[in-house]
Amino acid sequence: MADNSVKDLGWDCVRPGTPEADSPAAQIVITAEDFAELPVKAPIAHAGPERGWLPVNMVNVLYTDADTQELETEVLGTPVRIRATPVEFHWDLGDGNTITTTNPGKPFPSERVSSEYRLEGWYDITLTTTFTGQFSVDGGEWQDIEGSIEIESDPVELYAKSLESRLVNGSATDEEDDEDEDEPWIPERTPDTEGPIDPEARHRRI
Repeated sequence: MADNSVKDLGWDCVRPGTPEADSPAAQIVITAEDFAELPVKAPIAHAGPERGWLPVNMVNVLYTDADTQELETEVLGTPVRIRATPVEFHWDLGDGNTITTTNPGKPFPSERVSSEYRLEGWYDITLTTTFTGQFSVDGGEWQDIEGSIEIESDPVELYAKSLESRLVNGSATDEEDDEDEDEPWIPERTPDTEGPIDPEARHRRI
């Protein structure tokens, strides 16, 4: 029996004679692969206080300035606009804990997207943002791009510090004396000062 099915060659087709048959939109389709090759900017990730450290078990506020981005390119000599919209944010806290949310978060005092460290040490906090896309050919209507792309932001370095009350004595070292100031002594980042994995780490969806 003859196979009368039509194979999809990846082109949008318009029946001859319709007004759209000769328009650029009928010939041009932006794929997820095309979308991934465009220079969508990574959002800036913010975590913890700007001073670069926070006490163990203190709330670590996470947020980003992610906005919709518009880019311009050209396909087959025709101008095409691309719109990239952030729809999901995945935070890796560096200690095994992760958060996935559709909320970009807000600076302190908001704690809508937040975490805390249970163990002392240096950690890298990494944000991966998922973008969906749309495209417009030569000023035409916006069309959805199938699939999505993920963009990773520069990591934020943060030190979780164990703060303990103690009596001050004359035999304290210089490093201990530094902890009596407004800002406690923070060690240089080395393999020995890397923060350990939290044995109770989990994934949360907010």
